Amino acid sequence: MMLLADVGFAEATWILVLKSLVIFAVIFAIVPVLTVIERKVLGRFQHRYGPNRVGPFGLMQPLADAVKLIGKEAFTPRASVPLLWALGPILVVFSGVAVLAILPWGDVQEIGSGEVGLYGIDVSIGVLYFFAFGSFAFYGLLLGGWASGSKYSFLGAMRSAAQLISYEISMGLALLGAIMMAGSLSLTEVVKAQDEVWFILPQILGFLIFMVAGFAEANRAPFDLPEADAELVAGYQTEYGGMRFGSFMLAEYIEMVVISGIAVTFFLGGWMGPGPGWLDPIWMLLKTLALVFVFFWVRATLPRLRYDQLMSLGWKVLLPLATLNVLVTAVLVVVL
Repeated sequence: MMLLADVGFAEATWILVLKSLVIFAVIFAIVPVLTVIERKVLGRFQHRYGPNRVGPFGLMQPLADAVKLIGKEAFTPRASVPLLWALGPILVVFSGVAVLAILPWGDVQEIGSGEVGLYGIDVSIGVLYFFAFGSFAFYGLLLGGWASGSKYSFLGAMRSAAQLISYEISMGLALLGAIMMAGSLSLTEVVKAQDEVWFILPQILGFLIFMVAGFAEANRAPFDLPEADAELVAGYQTEYGGMRFGSFMLAEYIEMVVISGIAVTFFLGGWMGPGPGWLDPIWMLLKTLALVFVFFWVRATLPRLRYDQLMSLGWKVLLPLATLNVLVTAVLVVVL
């Protein structure tokens, strides 16, 4: 028994490492592409071309951006707290990368002589894992703004803190309805519970609340008040340059992928789609990218809110609606 346990553990370990490398490689390959797609989409919406100089159709623009950021001189503000200032972008990137591990890209498939789950890890408290590691971004933004020693950075950090706290409650309540219908906190079990009907139909209100809260959590337009360039120059990242600034940008795009992936998992059937099992990751990726496109679409369409409007929407509209959705869902689950 001890020998079998050791063999199983060794096999599971290298499989987990391999799956992690594949997932992160795919996501980190997609993120630079998303920067070009976003600028192309914004250009089309605004009747201009977008990137079209570097490489064919501007496709080499991410490489040019990376070379530019890497070549920037590393600069630490004189009034900053160096250790905490450097820790800010690290925490933000770590938050997004850690949550990628629980996104389920497919069901358990037979590969070779054994079965492999097409996901990083499947924890029984997947939703709590999502919120626990997702909250690290809060500390990263707050540390980055405060430790910069700039009043504009500090104001951006405080805005970000208030915004994340305000909308994270509604986001959690929006998922609670789907959790009650699935009867599990495991993300893979939530997907399997949608084999007959996707939760977006009975939980359309929860889906809309989650997506709106997701825009605020990712600091994306029209909720990009923490880095409002007309008021705060660049908010919490004003004093950052080079790859530290690039880390914040990287984390923002990872956050969009994560939020879109969670929305797909809870409301759009996850990996479910027509065809054989090996298509599961493709369906999951296509659905996720479709929601990422919505982020781009909204940025091109809606203007930035005032800060009082942002807070009013979070506390006076989304929170009551999310609470009502949970109460109605609880009653229906018990009665039916």
